[in-house]
Amino acid sequence: MDAIVFDWDGTLIDSLPAIFVANKRVLAEHGLPFDEERYRAAYVPDWRLMYQRLGVPDAHLDSIGGRWLELYREIDEAGLLPGAADSLRRLSGAGFVMGLVTAGDREVVEDQLVRYGLGDLLPVRVFGTDPIASKPHPDPLLLALRQLGRIERIASARYVGDVPDDMRMARAVGTLGIGIESTIGTRDSLIEAGASAVYLSVAEFVDALLGPA
Repeated sequence: MDAIVFDWDGTLIDSLPAIFVANKRVLAEHGLPFDEERYRAAYVPDWRLMYQRLGVPDAHLDSIGGRWLELYREIDEAGLLPGAADSLRRLSGAGFVMGLVTAGDREVVEDQLVRYGLGDLLPVRVFGTDPIASKPHPDPLLLALRQLGRIERIASARYVGDVPDDMRMARAVGTLGIGIESTIGTRDSLIEAGASAVYLSVAEFVDALLGPA
């Protein structure tokens, strides 16, 4: 069967509210404004570039990144999005091989994978803190597909994510980009970035792919 590679935050896990609050708090500590409109306008998976766009001086990037992680861990109450775990189990049962390409911190996301029992379903993982280019560069997804043994079947693979740069990465690789609507990625922005289809949730995508459970 083919490969399906997922984004994490906002796609499988409901972490965007905690991420937003941590961003707002850390930027406020530096006297910088932050709201949903600014978040959408500045967002890229590369957090350093995002903070530069939001006005953080280069000299403060390392310290603000560490402070953000501290705040996020304090308020992390994220749970899996509805139907996410069952959807991954259905895909596994149907024979799909699956992986994860996320801009998230390896230590944080791996802890969440253990917490929610999804590690076995997503054995191949590429993180934003790994020594590799950030999305939308194609390298993270190419690495995941290579490790899944599907590098020769790129055109039939799928990447599922909730922001436009997820779709741009999929398009750059030549995979099918599957958009999941979120507070960062609207239907229109996902389609404009190259999504072949957009759904309200991973559960809705899997129902469309496999049929209702």
